[in-house]
Amino acid sequence: MTTAHEHRRMELQAERDGGKTQTERNRLGQFATPPALAREVLDYGLALLEPECPVRFLDPAFGTGSFYSAFRAANDARPRTIASARGIELDPHYAEPTRALWRDTPLQLEQADFTRLPVPDEAGKANLLICNPPYVRHHHLGVEEKCRLQTLASERAHVRLSGLAGLYCHFMALAHAWMAEGGIAGWLIPSEFMDVNYGRALKQYLLNEVTLLHIHRFDPNDVQFDDALVSSAVVWFRKTPPPAGHEAVFSFGGSLSAPAICKRLPVRVLEGATKWTRYPEHEPDAEHFGYRLGDLFDIKRGIATGCNGFFILDEAQAKALRLPPAFLRPVLPSARHLADDTVKADAQGVPKLDKRLFLLDCDLPEVTLRVQYPTLWAYLQTGVDSVATRYVCRNRRIWYAQERRAAAPIVCTYLGRSDGNTRPFRFILNESDALATNVYLMLYPKPALAKQLDNRPQTLRAIWRALNAIPAQTLLGNGRVYGGGLHKLEPRELANVPADEIAALAGVLPQRTAQQFRLFDIDHGLEPPVDDASAPSPQPLAGPAARDQRTSPSLNAKPHRTA
Repeated sequence: MTTAHEHRRMELQAERDGGKTQTERNRLGQFATPPALAREVLDYGLALLEPECPVRFLDPAFGTGSFYSAFRAANDARPRTIASARGIELDPHYAEPTRALWRDTPLQLEQADFTRLPVPDEAGKANLLICNPPYVRHHHLGVEEKCRLQTLASERAHVRLSGLAGLYCHFMALAHAWMAEGGIAGWLIPSEFMDVNYGRALKQYLLNEVTLLHIHRFDPNDVQFDDALVSSAVVWFRKTPPPAGHEAVFSFGGSLSAPAICKRLPVRVLEGATKWTRYPEHEPDAEHFGYRLGDLFDIKRGIATGCNGFFILDEAQAKALRLPPAFLRPVLPSARHLADDTVKADAQGVPKLDKRLFLLDCDLPEVTLRVQYPTLWAYLQTGVDSVATRYVCRNRRIWYAQERRAAAPIVCTYLGRSDGNTRPFRFILNESDALATNVYLMLYPKPALAKQLDNRPQTLRAIWRALNAIPAQTLLGNGRVYGGGLHKLEPRELANVPADEIAALAGVLPQRTAQQFRLFDIDHGLEPPVDDASAPSPQPLAGPAARDQRTSPSLNAKPHRTA
């Protein structure tokens, strides 16, 4: 009978999914769990419960019941006492036919919003909670809804979630109160929480409010969901405070039961780690007291035009439209059109490339353009009803005026793929006046480095080579990864990359380590000396601690951690 139910469930899943557009399902975060994965998760979860313990099962994002079906199959294989089985599904499109599917089983299925249901009494709380929560991005949650969810998360699980947190984070926090003491939870969620800033609160919850047992991260090249480009992880914990000296299991690749790599990590190591996706492949972060790229460069995302297809034109298009050259700025094409990592320029500062692109940028009012530059005004009129209404454009003072940016001497691709050895990101030496769009990160030398480069301009090329020589694993360890093996570096993540060798190339004095300061203090009974800002070149830059303290690093300054 279990097999027949699962066959009908899969047919129902296909039929229900087919009744919605991909956009509708994406907005509601509806991504069905594959049957094989559901069974593996249930087998693992049941093994964490005591054999004689009656099971009280709960799935608060039920869908058509892939986990419940797997639960029944696992229980058929190894029978256990089932005290209760409860499912909650928000969408009636799935809930009504699913209730009919499981009506002859012990399941109690409720069509409701899990986040708005009252918490059950102790007898009704689950000791096996298994869930693939809705992957709804924060921008699909209204301000009032976010505030409501944040308040509940704080009340129920002492979690202060960011406004950037997705709905799955709120589901995990709110479900805390639905679990019996000592109960097991298994959450199939995007692995991005392990790296991003909004995931910090969730990680603190896993380390302090419950006992984190195991996080298995699937290989991002092996996407678990055919209809979602996310890198997935299964997070297991027990609802009980963590014991002293507790260690959690981190695994990667393969399957949950047979991972490619597995390692136990003390909670104290995890508490000090910024990014958890580096485990178990890498050793814990080593302390780094030296320079970071963010101490040498201001790192910014390239400009967001609002509509590249409208504002970026090639030479032929610009001439055909008779657009005034005064309002056209050279712009770099995407990296796939750059055969070399150096962009040369002609006498006008335009890149010497086969694909020469220009950004339309004007801050004159339309009434002026209509009189003085009628061809430009006419072109802009073709975008009034479509481009001007887009989010970026409609929030500008003048919808067609671009950000005020200078060309950056070095740019970096911020999306890339790598097998762990090849370069996932390219640093490009920009000798032109071309701007970069938001497919790049722009590296602007900070004042002290800029001064050094003014004195020794040839050093820029050496720095660029050193940037491209940064080990792939260092960059990957500081970035994040998505399904399909797509890696991404945000400005703050690139800024966190160690840069002592690059600082030395620039003629910057080595930064003293905390240990050196302590030895100096012990030997001489003195405070560490402050670097003399008036000393001749080479000059020290304002390093990490100096940036915070406006003086030399103090003995109490927290060290950076290197990836």
